[in-house]
Formats: sequence, C-alpha cells, structure tokens
Amino acid sequence: MDLSNYPVTHAEEIRNLVSIYLAEDIGDGDLTAALVPTETVVGKIISREAGVLCGMSFANEVFAQVDRSIEIDWHFSDSDSVQANDHLCTISGSARSILTAERCVLNILQTLSGTASVTKTYTEKLKPYKTSLLDTRKTIPGLRNAQKYAVLCGGGTNHRIGLYDGILIKENHLRSGNTLEEVVDLAISTAPKNALVGIEVETIKELERALNTPITRVLLDDFTVEAMREAVAIVAGRIELEASGNVTLENIAEIAATGVNFISTSAIIKNLKALDLSLLFDY
Repeated sequence: MDLSNYPVTHAEEIRNLVSIYLAEDIGDGDLTAALVPTETVVGKIISREAGVLCGMSFANEVFAQVDRSIEIDWHFSDSDSVQANDHLCTISGSARSILTAERCVLNILQTLSGTASVTKTYTEKLKPYKTSLLDTRKTIPGLRNAQKYAVLCGGGTNHRIGLYDGILIKENHLRSGNTLEEVVDLAISTAPKNALVGIEVETIKELERALNTPITRVLLDDFTVEAMREAVAIVAGRIELEASGNVTLENIAEIAATGVNFISTSAIIKNLKALDLSLLFDY
C-alpha cells in the first residue's frame, strides 16, 4: 500500500504533534528517570493481540525527540496485519531515554493501530461487494490526518478531510430561505474544481428532488435497507449513492448488497479499541 503522499507523512506535522505529546507527559522533566541505571539496553515492542499496525512515523519521531541516539529496527510496516506475540520492532539505546519515550510511543501506536484494526474488520465484510467504506470527520481532536491515514491502513477510503475540501448540503443549510436548487448552484459555483459536492436526504421524495440538480453524490441518511434498494433502482447509476447512519458490523454487508456505492460510518473513528501493545527490555 503506497501511503507516501498522504498528508500525515509530512514530517513537520508529525514533529509538531509529537512535541505536544512529550510536553504533556514529561513537562519539566522525567522524575522517574533517575531510578533507572544509565545503561544501554535492547528492547522490543510486542503486540498482545491481532490487529493492523499504524503509527510508525510517530513512534520514530517520539524516540528521536527524546534521544536521537536511540535506534529502532521495525520488523513490520504500517498497514501490515500483526498477530498476538509478534515482535514489532527492536529498540536499542539508553534505558532512561527509552522509558521516557515509552508511554507516548505506545499511546500513539495503540490509538492509530486501533483505528486501522477496526477499519479492517469493517472492510473485510465488504469484500464480496463493490461498495467502498468511507470515514467521517468525527475524529479525535488533533488527530484528524493521523486517523484518516489509519483508515487507509485498514483498507478504508477517506471522505472529505475537512470543511475545506468538500461540501455536504444538509437540512440546516437549507434553513436560510434559499431553495435546494439555489444552494446547490451556489455550492458548485464556489467550491474548488475537484471538491466533492453532495446532498444529504432523509426520504425517497427528497432523493427525487436532488436528482433534478447537477449533484454527483447523494447521502442516504438513516434509510432502511428496503428504502436503499428503492433508491438504487430510482437512481439507476446516474449519480453516486452513499449510505450512512446506524452502520454496524452486523448490517454492513446487507447495506452493501443493496448496490450503494459507498457506506460511511464514524464507528471506525469513534469506536476504536486501542491495540494492546507492550514495550519490554531484553535482559
């Protein structure tokens, strides 16, 4: 998987975020460091359960900001599936420095790997279908790009990154007194050339009205599976359809079977379970 051009790989962003993490954890200094001998050690990060690895660049930057003499040898790459007891990387350097970095390293690795792992469980359900899994903007504050990157590592697809690269016209946008047609025309005329412009609808009647606009995607919000099938038949491939609302692992395959192009869910962002990882020294 080529993730080299994704925004989170930008070194400056990672450096800035990591400096915040370390300032939060270390403050004026690591009070427990003096309890550890000033010796060079070799350690490893172990996965305690199966999942998808994500966050190596962040981990590398944490170690570098704490002590640039620490060496890390990764045995897996971002987006790789790992199993319980897998040895993810070998770390060598000052015991004090490694322990100072430990919590920040594990926090970011566990969080991003958790996002990638839950995404993978959803995308596995979609393998028999042509439907793509989309994320949402309901990310952890400060981790928008990082979690969007983790979704890619888990096999998902990014929706708009923020309010600057796409427009989704919702009910509240139509309360100004302008008609749907007027709002759509304004959105298309003001949005950047390649920006997504879509409409959220809650009924078949609203969908039929949206079809009379030059829109290219409609989001079916909280439609029943039966209503989704009807929507797919009405649209007949003229525009893209995205299903959203109450998507679960139990019903995602049934939703995909209706023929919708996309399924979007915040569950892969909000309902993550941190991947269980440990850092251990080899003595």
